[in-house]
Amino acid sequence: MNAYSELYVNDAKKSLSQFFSYLIDECGIEPEMAWAHFKVSGYAERFEKGNPGVISGMSGIELARAVLSKTYGDDNEYSYMVKESESFYMTKPSPVYWAGWVLAEYQWYTGRRFSDIFEAVPLKEVIAMYSVYHEMDVSQFFDEMDSRIEKAMSMREPKIKRIRENRGISQSELAKMSGVKLRSIQMYEQKNNDIDKAQGQTLYKLSRVLGCKIEDLLEDPSQ
Repeated sequence: MNAYSELYVNDAKKSLSQFFSYLIDECGIEPEMAWAHFKVSGYAERFEKGNPGVISGMSGIELARAVLSKTYGDDNEYSYMVKESESFYMTKPSPVYWAGWVLAEYQWYTGRRFSDIFEAVPLKEVIAMYSVYHEMDVSQFFDEMDSRIEKAMSMREPKIKRIRENRGISQSELAKMSGVKLRSIQMYEQKNNDIDKAQGQTLYKLSRVLGCKIEDLLEDPSQ
């Protein structure tokens, strides 16, 4: 299911490509740090949900300014580097610019969260895919991303287990505090039961105790 209306896709692609190009190419911020700023600022979540004020109401340059202001404060070391002319970013696209462009469309098309995408395929790896995929049809890039994400999901521990251990809570403690049966929790963590198919009430109880969103417990929220 698409993340938001197709009417906003072109604006989103232009904005995200400018955003990452500014932070990485211009400011010299490492890709994973650029993503971290995007996430921590809260703008990544608003972007992926298709907030018109974020994906269409501001350029990628303005988005970069807002993110840096949120994470570093208004008077940050990168402020003076912000370029007002969008034409600078519409010359020959860099690998970073391309990565932002295709990632915006991929996120819209799949409905996946950026945090799930970048956990499986780090931004620097997407940028490195430029040499192979930038002249191909975007569907081939989508297929490769799907393949990498599915492979990463099959190899990693279930999110519920990672979050529970991060909180320092045992399975039995989680069961007692949430009211969800211990055996059910064990089955989710062993991947014998698909937590993505759990009842909403069960997910709500677990998320309340673990201090996270329901989506954080799902292995593939886009589904």
